[in-house]
Amino acid sequence: MHGPEPLTLIDPRAVSDPPAELDEHVQVRPFAVIGPGVRIGAGTEIGPHVVIRGPTRIGRDNRIFQFASVGEDPQDKKYAGEETALEIGDRNSIREFTTIHRGTVQDHAVTKIGDDNLLMAYTHVAHDCRIGNQVILANAASLGGHVRVDDWAILGGFSIVHQFCHIGQHCFTAMGSVVAKDVPPFIMVGGHPARPHGINSEGLRRRSFTAEQIASIKRAYRTLYSAGLSLAEAREQISAGAAENAELRAMADFLAASERSIVR
Repeated sequence: MHGPEPLTLIDPRAVSDPPAELDEHVQVRPFAVIGPGVRIGAGTEIGPHVVIRGPTRIGRDNRIFQFASVGEDPQDKKYAGEETALEIGDRNSIREFTTIHRGTVQDHAVTKIGDDNLLMAYTHVAHDCRIGNQVILANAASLGGHVRVDDWAILGGFSIVHQFCHIGQHCFTAMGSVVAKDVPPFIMVGGHPARPHGINSEGLRRRSFTAEQIASIKRAYRTLYSAGLSLAEAREQISAGAAENAELRAMADFLAASERSIVR
């Protein structure tokens, strides 16, 4: 007896290079082009006219919409054809005309996107970026090279993040923000250049932070931005507060590790 028929649905008008490795439960729509060195996990759907270049690994249950360009060469003049990679996790939604580039050997040679992220239409993820989980990039948000975006951050439409910046967890950038320095966890920023505008209280409530935790984060915000302290003094006070308020540990660690300084 024969086993069940494979469920790979590759439209005959699509092009999939034979060395590409597609799970039998992958769907590929018309006119998509999948190159060598690409691996795609079960349940992922590749829309029409999508182009994927390798080395690229894409996990399970992702949906990549029409005209996205995934795993293309980095837009970096130092790039000289070295083998670099893109890694995408599970359950991501990558919308129309999104562009995601592989890494460079000047960094870790890999661009990484985690799980459960939403990259809306026309977003750009440059070489060597690292995006965590549950992140939203609204329409046309763009990340320069080597940017790190932590879990649950939301970038408003047309936000622009300068290369090497770090966006902390649960941050929110307003529409059209131009971010040239690191944004600590929980902070809302907006403007050109981006300036702090309080904490992301609504987002924290949605993530089940308690009223007491949110109040603690608000006090840390005032320490950082309203108390007239130097950055070093504020960092020291927030670090001390993290000993009794665990929710502040992410902010304290972020401030200690920041290399570009922070929006302030």
